[in-house]
This record gives sequence, C-alpha cells and structure tokens, in this order.
Amino acid sequence: MDELFRFAGDYWWLIFPIGGVVGGWAGHIARYNEKRRRDKIELARIKANAQNERLRLAQASAEQIGKTLKRHDELNERWFGYELDLATLIEYPLITDMREPLTLAFHRAKVRADDLRPASAKQQMEPAEFAEYRDAVGEYAAAFEAAEREARRRKQSGFSPVERDALDRARKLVAIAADSAATPAERQAAYRKARAELDGLIDVPQAAAGQLESRIAAALERGQGN
Repeated sequence: MDELFRFAGDYWWLIFPIGGVVGGWAGHIARYNEKRRRDKIELARIKANAQNERLRLAQASAEQIGKTLKRHDELNERWFGYELDLATLIEYPLITDMREPLTLAFHRAKVRADDLRPASAKQQMEPAEFAEYRDAVGEYAAAFEAAEREARRRKQSGFSPVERDALDRARKLVAIAADSAATPAERQAAYRKARAELDGLIDVPQAAAGQLESRIAAALERGQGN
C-alpha cells in the first residue's frame, strides 16, 4: 500500500493526460450517443412522412378514380338515352350505323373504356393502370361527342325518300307500341310492324328492343289477368 502511495506521489502529474484521454473518450461516447439519438428521431420522422405521403397518394388516387368513374357513368347515361329509346334511334340512326367511321370509333372507344373500368373507386390501381383507364374514358368522351354531333347533323339525310318514309312510319308505330293508353294487342301489333319497317334500315340495339318488348309483354299479362 505504501508503494502505491509513493507511486501516486511521484507520478501525480499523470492524472492530467490520463484524465484528458478518459474525458475525451467520454465526450466522444456522449457525442456518439447523441448522434444516434438524433438519427433515430430523424429516421422516425422520415418513416412517418413516408407513411403520410403514401396515405395522401392513396386518397388522391381514390379521388381521381372516383372522378373518372363518374365521368364514365355520365357518358354511359347519355348513350343509354339512345340505346334504350327506339324513337330516338329512328330520329338519329347514324349513332348505331357501324358503317360510319365516327360511329365505329365511338363504339370501339366505349368497349375499351368499359373493359378497363375498375369495380369501384376503392379498387387498388397502379399509376400506369389508372392512367390507361383515364385516357380510355377521355377517348370515349371525344369519340362520343364526334359521333353524336355527326348523327344529329345528318339525321336521316343518308336515306332515300322511300327509306325516310319507312322510318317515319316506324317512328309512329313505336309511339303506339310505347303508349300505355293503347290496348296490349295494338301495342304488340304496332311493335311488330315497326320492326318490319326498320329491318335493313337500322340496326336496333337489343337493349332498346328488349325494353320495349318487356313493356308490351307486361301489358299483355295485365290484360290477360283482367
């Protein structure tokens, strides 16, 4: 023990360099720990921001898909105004005439947009996938505008006087077939005559024919029930 005290007495000055080294190590460790703490905080902040950004993008995508779906629905509603109304088709027959390039382009664009349509706005879509659908709806809208404008401009001008007379008779017959005041037998007979007049002139969509046939069939059933 005496030797230890003598050593400490003789070499007391070593306390300063050793203390400096130890102090340096301690400072270095403290700075390292502080840096690690700051790095962890920064990493947590980056992760939180990334998560928020993903949520923001997901919400924006859902909103964009919803807007595109709404535009798609509006276009379909406009088309249904033709597809389900035989009288309107007779007035503007070009809208279903596939020999007309604008009409053909419109129907092709509609089919493509319908094929790419997601089930709902909640459906997950890759950015490229959504862009393809959005552009398809845009092409559908442009093609529909062009085809509708041309159909309304030309109306029945592409038909001969004899064919226009047949279309006019068909239009009047369709009005009788759709008239709930007429008897079921009158409506059925008028519808059959209208289809005969239109045969070879207008390609009647199945939806339009089916809707009118269903209404006539319902009237016939009511008549039989009475």
